[in-house]
Amino acid sequence: MERKAAESPAHLIGGRLSVSFANVPGQPGKAPTLALTWEELVDFLEAAQIITANRARQLLTLTQNEPQAADGLLARAQSLRGALRRIFGAIVRKDRLEEDWIRPVNAVLQITEGHDELVADGEGWRIEFIAREEGLEWLLAAIARSGAELLTEGAESRIRKCANPECGLFFYDASRTHKRRWCSMALCGNRSKVAAFAKRLQTRKQDS
Repeated sequence: MERKAAESPAHLIGGRLSVSFANVPGQPGKAPTLALTWEELVDFLEAAQIITANRARQLLTLTQNEPQAADGLLARAQSLRGALRRIFGAIVRKDRLEEDWIRPVNAVLQITEGHDELVADGEGWRIEFIAREEGLEWLLAAIARSGAELLTEGAESRIRKCANPECGLFFYDASRTHKRRWCSMALCGNRSKVAAFAKRLQTRKQDS
């Protein structure tokens, strides 16, 4: 059977690569779990077009063929994801960032020396990052870079957290007014509207 990458809205809802990664494997209306599985990591890398479907299938076999390599990358990804969630949370609250949160981001940036290169993809050309090292850590390079760029925005950052108290997803507010409140208007936003309507209806009944 042809494997299909996860199509959870959380893969795209962040609006920026690192924000979406911080959300994985969450769903709108639900806070992301603390643990990240190998399959969830590979699914995200494929959904974010960091790797191809063929490369994803190869990586999924690492847990049997090269378990140490898979465990090493997963641990690095867990550390990066945790750091990004702490960083984005502090940015939303306008709190001070701790140096310990920055280290996992820098740790990935330090091992991702390389260059961009034009690569034919069958239909045209795309830019692909070619790492100097052959290790798996380069798969996290673009995520770490995205997080670093957002961090440098400082007080002007548009990183937000969904206004739904039951949702723990972050998003980058690229709206014209910069007043976006929901990770997904179709889900969390709509639920809020329905709840508000039901509350108004109940109030009218009580007042009548």
